[in-house]
Amino acid sequence: MLNTLPNENTSFVGRTLELRELAEALGEPGLVTLTGGAGMGKSRLALRSAWEGDWAGFSAVCWADLWPLQGSGLLTAVVADALDLSDHTPRMPVDAVCDWIGDRRVLLVLDSCEHLVDACRSMAGELLAACPRLTVLATSREPLGTARETILELGPLPPTTAAVTLFEKRAADLGHPLRDGTTDRLLVKRLCAHLEGVPLALELTAGLLRHWTLEQTWELAEQALDATDRPELRPPWHRALRTAVGWSHELCRPAERLLWARLSVFPETFDAELAQLVCAGGPLTAETLRDALTGLVRKSVVTADGGRYRMLDSVRAYGRMWLRELGEVRPVAARHAAVMAGTARRANEEWLGPGQQYWYARIRDLYHDMCAALRFLLDERDAAALDLVADIAFFWVCSGHLHEVALHGELALREIPERGTRRARGLWALGLTRILRGEHEQGRGLADESLAEKLGAGDDDVARQAVYLQGLAALLDGLPVQALNSADEATRGTVPARRDGGERDDDERDDGERENDPTFGLVLCRLVRVFALTGAGRLKEARYEAEALRELCVRLREYWTRSYVDYQLALIALFEERPDDASLHARDMLESKRRIGDQFGIAMGLDLLAASWSAQGDPERAVVAIGAGNQFWRAVGLLRRGTPEVLPLCEQTRARARELLGGAAYDERLRQAQSKSTEALLLAALEAHEAR
Repeated sequence: MLNTLPNENTSFVGRTLELRELAEALGEPGLVTLTGGAGMGKSRLALRSAWEGDWAGFSAVCWADLWPLQGSGLLTAVVADALDLSDHTPRMPVDAVCDWIGDRRVLLVLDSCEHLVDACRSMAGELLAACPRLTVLATSREPLGTARETILELGPLPPTTAAVTLFEKRAADLGHPLRDGTTDRLLVKRLCAHLEGVPLALELTAGLLRHWTLEQTWELAEQALDATDRPELRPPWHRALRTAVGWSHELCRPAERLLWARLSVFPETFDAELAQLVCAGGPLTAETLRDALTGLVRKSVVTADGGRYRMLDSVRAYGRMWLRELGEVRPVAARHAAVMAGTARRANEEWLGPGQQYWYARIRDLYHDMCAALRFLLDERDAAALDLVADIAFFWVCSGHLHEVALHGELALREIPERGTRRARGLWALGLTRILRGEHEQGRGLADESLAEKLGAGDDDVARQAVYLQGLAALLDGLPVQALNSADEATRGTVPARRDGGERDDDERDDGERENDPTFGLVLCRLVRVFALTGAGRLKEARYEAEALRELCVRLREYWTRSYVDYQLALIALFEERPDDASLHARDMLESKRRIGDQFGIAMGLDLLAASWSAQGDPERAVVAIGAGNQFWRAVGLLRRGTPEVLPLCEQTRARARELLGGAAYDERLRQAQSKSTEALLLAALEAHEAR
């Protein structure tokens, strides 16, 4: 079963009745909305319920964080990501999600819908209409307002029981357990009553015990709450929560308050390096910022978890309010966008090297930050948006974010009147998504535009990248000779020539024939050559080119290109009736793709692994790989895709495995395999290979 629930990082207190009511409501398909004021613990209750629920018979239990979204444009994309769906089709994202869920039993949690109520209502309605066995659990400060919506309203914790227990637990977790005795017990009960049992207010107030005694905290509570009793001073959200946040703010030193405000620019989690890059300036030097961040963690304003930091929604909103008061909203957003653009530029520059795996993970972690940066740059009509789209395009498409690349690429090309290299790169990024979504003609047209734009500005590696797109489209259309001609022109004089018409041993190659300063575009064009030679049936030449390119990738410690070279070496080995070699290359390909999280590539590799096992007369293992491949192809929204010479091979593999096992046994083994999650299936396929 697919499970994308976040981990529970704190103990859960109380809510026994609410958990029982929620479990009962989630027992049937439909929409359940958990409502309540800010800080009531809606997300925490939803997470506890999801973790302890009985999901036997469910295909997936998935969690979508909506709080980082600044608008509704990427709502469905975030949901698709939660479902582990990397759609490679030109469909609307909501259609892809509906198709992925289909008639499967799925629990989908939409956390923090209050700022996207209209969009969530529309999306939930479409999903539930198309997916009869889907259960949606939404957390929101108000109902979504759909027909047949079950609404459970969450109130405060009972002030004299569960609220006291929560306060005591959080105080102990922070290293300040309360003393036994009537006085402390009485003060805690009074404090919990004044805080009206609001969980977040209780947790923030418990954090004050790092700096004040319980008696001092109580005295502050009396003063602050008395001041907010006047209606004209009552804050816009729950007074207890606003007061607790205000206490934390008052307790902060000036540098901590400034950092709190500036940190509100981050839409999701962040690390210390990003905090330094984005928030430094003025009184926040490297040293004072580091101390201020530590102080905010100690005051429970910022939560630290495994090297990353997070601010809760209400705390971030308070910081955003102060950022507006300081007049720094736009300057900090501009700094954030510049840091994201610089990060993406460096990732792109270091793609062809040992940092590639790190950058795939880094860009994936910064997804919401990159979206926020693109939104800011597009609003500013800044040409840097074109660079940012191009720099992250290759990372995002491998992570299944083709829709986002296309969306931002289209906006940037339409709204920004830029010519030359920047426009050429933007056209390239959009063309890449078109081709990978099966829109070959549109993609080829964008590649032609990119090439023409770049040639007018001077020929360089950007032109080769456009040629790669042209070659990729030709390969997928079954035109390997056309792809080969384009790649030959782009790589002329850069590929080591053989001394004779045949193959060479490794010891016949010398450093003088090896490439100098390989570039992104050049390596991509060389990969097209390998695919094209294989497609044209020139297997010996293809194997030689592939081995030379693989050698380069190993030297560079690069995985993406190497994985597709291994894919071609596996395919060549199958055509040359060397199935043992084919399985080794297919396994290497899968390991490389797993390192960078490329589901489309994993699906392709599993097809060849199944073919190699089938060719070795091992249908049991072949069915494991076939089942895994089916699941990964479904996760990218496709039945199968690849160059024309591969698809018949897949058909032959399934037919041979069925023949060897018998129809009934084949169907049962396939059913068992496909009942597992994609990650479990991939591990099973790799373990089956190791067991040989």
